[in-house]
Amino acid sequence: MTTVTGNDYYPKEPKSTKNQYNINGNGKLGDDDKDAFLPPVKLEPGLDSLNRNPEEFDELDPSEDNAPPDRYRIVFFIMLVHGIGILMPWNMLINAQAYFENYKLSENTTEVNNLRSNFMFSIGIASQVPNFIMSGVNAFVQCGGQASPRRIAISIVVMTMIFIGTVVLAMLDSSSWSVEFFYITMIMAAVLNMATGVYQNSTFGLAAILPMKYTNAIVLGNNLSGVFIAVINLVCLALAPDPRTQAIYYFVTAIVILLVAFDAYFLLPVTNFYKYYKDMVARKQKHHHATSRTCSQTCEMYLMVFKKIWVQAVSVWFVFFVTLAIFPGVWANIKRIDFPLEDQYWAPIFCFLSFNLFAFLGNLTSEFVRVPGHKWVWIPVAIRGLLVPFFLMCNFKPEERIFDVIIENDYIYIVGGVVLGFTSGYFSSLCMMYGPKLVDQQYAGTAGMIMAFFLVLGIGTGVNFSLILGLITTRPVA
Repeated sequence: MTTVTGNDYYPKEPKSTKNQYNINGNGKLGDDDKDAFLPPVKLEPGLDSLNRNPEEFDELDPSEDNAPPDRYRIVFFIMLVHGIGILMPWNMLINAQAYFENYKLSENTTEVNNLRSNFMFSIGIASQVPNFIMSGVNAFVQCGGQASPRRIAISIVVMTMIFIGTVVLAMLDSSSWSVEFFYITMIMAAVLNMATGVYQNSTFGLAAILPMKYTNAIVLGNNLSGVFIAVINLVCLALAPDPRTQAIYYFVTAIVILLVAFDAYFLLPVTNFYKYYKDMVARKQKHHHATSRTCSQTCEMYLMVFKKIWVQAVSVWFVFFVTLAIFPGVWANIKRIDFPLEDQYWAPIFCFLSFNLFAFLGNLTSEFVRVPGHKWVWIPVAIRGLLVPFFLMCNFKPEERIFDVIIENDYIYIVGGVVLGFTSGYFSSLCMMYGPKLVDQQYAGTAGMIMAFFLVLGIGTGVNFSLILGLITTRPVA
């Protein structure tokens, strides 16, 4: 096998033509020779252009000057819809905590009690570990070809079928087989989130070739999904006291939203705005023979891209690691002390709705304010890790915890929740926007998928760390 070096990606410089033409005594070409020259050709950048000047993406990408308009912002809203659809399964499962714990797992046996006590941790692991694995496979197992956008459509179909099965389970009386129901739910959650991993990674790869705000539209949709589901959950609690009816309406809503995302998938390729950027990237890839790379060349390309975006990739990993270490496993189990609100509304409002609303506002803020820049964003992201011990010092599982509650004020806890949600949305948006714009546009799709992989890695490691936090702060259920 021929060894390929980084220089093999660079365009070859033409050989000198100095002696092919008549040069007069003044060092100038004769009139007959001037016509032999073509207008100067601007060479397209190779992998050396991965180190782009970040000043460029504070405003517009150079390619936006000639791009057709995103009429009615249709492409932006398509990405927003996909963002909503991507996190729909996760948000549905965690917001239905009362349905699973208090209705389906209500049998009073030691085994079921243990399953119920650790349900949020279990659903997190069953969801996010498969999500992480499939995201990695989708991002990196592409030797000899490109990621197929059809994976998005296939993923949505799989997710829809699983939700139909979830509705059927909600209709059945599972009181005599609660343990079996638990494990069936975990298997369905795993399959559901395997599809989600492919869906999420592929969508970020598509958006990465577009201007920054389209990547942010996906992240914006992620948290808008959480807000939407949290509000639906509150409406169901108020209007349908029966947990079974709540769950049926709840999961049917997810099916409807996924069908809308499915339609949006077919609308995107026919828009002139998206076709412009897709064709431009295709021309650059053809120029650099990207489609004929071997596996070794592809791996080298991934490594070179990662070297340019590793700060943003690690930062987005840590943002989601901290967030998922707390939300929902720890946060949903923090009880009110004396706040004037019924217990059934405490977690739905001050955990699920609060987090998703302020994360959405954080995403929205990043559309207008982008501080700090790509070099320094890791500093506030690292400081944000202090939120983990903060939430453990709140009223987390008061009946089971080993050490005393330190923060006994509900209002301080609520402010901490606002900070966690807002910073999660804001810094995740900054990192996801900065990453793909640090490389040349032909590699932006690869950078986008790498960033999405680290996002999912943060979710997966955060969820598992959440289980560890629960084990070291509480005693086992008797």
